[in-house]
Amino acid sequence: MKRIDAMIPNMKRSHVVAAIIKAGAGGVTIAETRGLGSGERPLVGKSRGTAMYVAEYNRTDTITTIVEDSQVDAIIKAIMEIVHTGVKSDGKIFVSHVEESYDISTGQKGKL
Repeated sequence: MKRIDAMIPNMKRSHVVAAIIKAGAGGVTIAETRGLGSGERPLVGKSRGTAMYVAEYNRTDTITTIVEDSQVDAIIKAIMEIVHTGVKSDGKIFVSHVEESYDISTGQKGKL
């Protein structure tokens, strides 16, 4: 099994989740996150809207899914097709190996 973590701009969340599910993932976990990478940070207004400043962090989402090894390429391709614009702030995808999993409700080991 593999764990895929996609850190993407939050405005693309719904499209990415739909693409991941369509590509065969059984589900996703979404965390609203903030990041500080090499991409440009947005201008935001102060409370009364009279002044603008550069945000300290970019708003991002981290979308996580666990899939069988055979599904990894399809999931990565689905994410890339939605998010890729060629700009530094497109995000990152990390893939890691999952040693074991347990279903808490059934107590079963190793089932997605």
